[in-house]
Amino acid sequence: MSDHVDVLIVGAGLSGVGAAAHLAKDLPGVSYAVLERRAASGGTWDLFRYPGVRSDSDMFTLGYRFRPWRGEQALADGASILQYVRDTAAEYGVDERIRYGHHVVGAAWDSATARWTVTSVVDGEERQVTADFLWSCSGYYDYDRGHRPHLEGEERFAGTLVHPQHWPEDLDTTGRRVVVIGSGATAVTLVPALADAGAAHVTMLQRSPTYVLPLAARDGFARAARRVLGERRSYPLVRAKNVAVSTALYQLSRHRPGLVRRLVRKANVALLPAGYDVDTHFRPTYDPWDQRLCLVPDGDLFRAISDGSASVVTDTIRTFTETGIELASGEHLDADVVVTATGLELLLFGGAELSVDGRVVEPSETMAYRAMMLSGVPNFAFTIGYTNASWTLKADLVSEYVVRVLRRMRAEGRRTVVPTPDDSVGRAPLMDFDAGYVRRAAHLLPHQGTSAPWRLKQNYPYDAVQLRRSRLDDGVLTFR
Repeated sequence: MSDHVDVLIVGAGLSGVGAAAHLAKDLPGVSYAVLERRAASGGTWDLFRYPGVRSDSDMFTLGYRFRPWRGEQALADGASILQYVRDTAAEYGVDERIRYGHHVVGAAWDSATARWTVTSVVDGEERQVTADFLWSCSGYYDYDRGHRPHLEGEERFAGTLVHPQHWPEDLDTTGRRVVVIGSGATAVTLVPALADAGAAHVTMLQRSPTYVLPLAARDGFARAARRVLGERRSYPLVRAKNVAVSTALYQLSRHRPGLVRRLVRKANVALLPAGYDVDTHFRPTYDPWDQRLCLVPDGDLFRAISDGSASVVTDTIRTFTETGIELASGEHLDADVVVTATGLELLLFGGAELSVDGRVVEPSETMAYRAMMLSGVPNFAFTIGYTNASWTLKADLVSEYVVRVLRRMRAEGRRTVVPTPDDSVGRAPLMDFDAGYVRRAAHLLPHQGTSAPWRLKQNYPYDAVQLRRSRLDDGVLTFR
């Protein structure tokens, strides 16, 4: 096992496997390795094991651009996505380059040698590997802990208290009363799944509503296109259609929020029982896409509410009791199991400390170049997906751009590439997104700029043109 590689990738999840596959197919002469902290590949899709875990984006855009999603489901279950990622790794030989059990804790750049020295902890001991280029594909949340605020009186609760990020394998909710605290993607997935699995009743307890939109579990257009064009030729067409639909919905939400509010409400009313209090439980105070919209396959959440196996309560917690939760309104929710679907904790670069020539890099003091490189940090890239579209859409674009950069460096014998800071460009928050996990960690994130190529558009069609066709000699990216 070599102690030096041309490119070192950190993380063997959806992003890391995709990045490695791009190197394998587009730069076969480049040596690379993938360091994975856990004992298995798959990242998010191996970590999360709660009932009903699935994608919250359609699989024709969450799938890689270069390898068609062959499943029937538009919103696929976690096990199917995990298998897709691992099959991709096997097809491109990536699985042979993954080094498991490597917890990357630091990476130091040395300008004299133009190399990174990356330190990992393996079985309690430190190991080092050097690389010409470092690529962080570790996502943006903490695998060790989810967001878990203390809840008043929780120590008195005699039942089971669990966070979805660490779902116990032996937890059986059959015939038990379950309360799911939260209203985001995890909560709206868990509620119908637990109801279908035989819980006595499932209650979604939320402080405030989220926009929830039904989506057909199977894409009829994709099925028809496959039948006519075949799998490989239909995939780009279906992918383009879904990109267009999601982009149009986002843009409409930003420019005509009132119209989108009415459309979502109309869809909710159509799937809920007559007289249901839609405005209390499914009418947020914020505009659509200020936070992420939640998609539910075939309206399964609304179906569970309609058949009485689940309900929604919009209220705040006063205190836990031995037998459940007492609300501010005075109502008591009886519970045997309480699930705290209260969100994620953001963690950049898997928590690894970066340094350049002995100086520690503080991400919050840097500016993100094209939302994939850091100002003043040589030979380094990171992959973070879109907040308003499928993660993999951006991950594929980052991979394609990094391949362009590496190909240019090899062709011209360049040893370093670095985005040069520009003091004339104004700074703005990296993510214009009101999700709780972003607000809690905003002070830790790099900034984006107020003008290209420092500005983050959150627009796949725009980025696809810019990242595939723009000149690398843009006055910011410096090759030496």
